[in-house]
Amino acid sequence: MTSYSSDPRQHQADQCTDMSEVRYEIDRIDRVLVKIIKERQNYMDAAARIKDSRSVVRDEARVEDVIRKVLAAAGQNGLSPKIAEPVWRVMIEQCINYEFEAWDELRKS
Repeated sequence: MTSYSSDPRQHQADQCTDMSEVRYEIDRIDRVLVKIIKERQNYMDAAARIKDSRSVVRDEARVEDVIRKVLAAAGQNGLSPKIAEPVWRVMIEQCINYEFEAWDELRKS
């Protein structure tokens, strides 16, 4: 199982009194996000390995399904859809590009 621990949290957002405290927490969160996004990348590698046709790498219905689920989760957790949707659309697009490259690399002769 993947561990997402980081430096210990020192402040809650509403308790920060200066920008050094804010920056510490943002940097801490970014290190955790990198680990989580790397885990997502691992599944792009699995998808590239499993999919038998390059034509199924991009699946627009799946993209929209993921966005719907993300927006639902964002709403439940107080994340602005103005942040969630564009961040996930960019990440999904980059993951698709990565998967195309991985698919090609696995099958090159």
